[in-house]
Amino acid sequence: MDFKQIQELIKIINKSNIGEISIEEKEFKITIKQKEDNIQTVVTAAPAPVYAAPAPAAPTATSASAPAAAAPKADNLITIKSPMIGTFYRKSSPDKPNFIEVGDEVSPGKTVCIIEAMKLFNEIESEVSGKIVKVLVDDASPVEYDQPLFLVEPA
Repeated sequence: MDFKQIQELIKIINKSNIGEISIEEKEFKITIKQKEDNIQTVVTAAPAPVYAAPAPAAPTATSASAPAAAAPKADNLITIKSPMIGTFYRKSSPDKPNFIEVGDEVSPGKTVCIIEAMKLFNEIESEVSGKIVKVLVDDASPVEYDQPLFLVEPA
């Protein structure tokens, strides 16, 4: 099983209600377990060590800890997605404040984060107006193309 097949499998599990799947082929074994907000992938080969790779977080508008009032509004939330593969940063440098926090208002053109790709730091700007409801990615985490980064309640 190659990397692309594993990525496709993760996407399928992400969109389904399957809690866990295990696949074994000769000396290769993969187990994918779905949690509340993420999927954990563990890949092992017979003589090789165990590798753990974080998978893209499942886009969810509400969680068990979210207030009940937020649940009805989940249908009209807008997702700001990553336009590239790279490393996600919420601030321009370690000693600076985050570009945005939950509850902040954003408008088109406002910088919401930075994605580092091939040693280039790309400012990601909002294309929508509204209020940040949820940050879906941890600071300094790798992100994939089109991965949800923020949930925005439109203004």
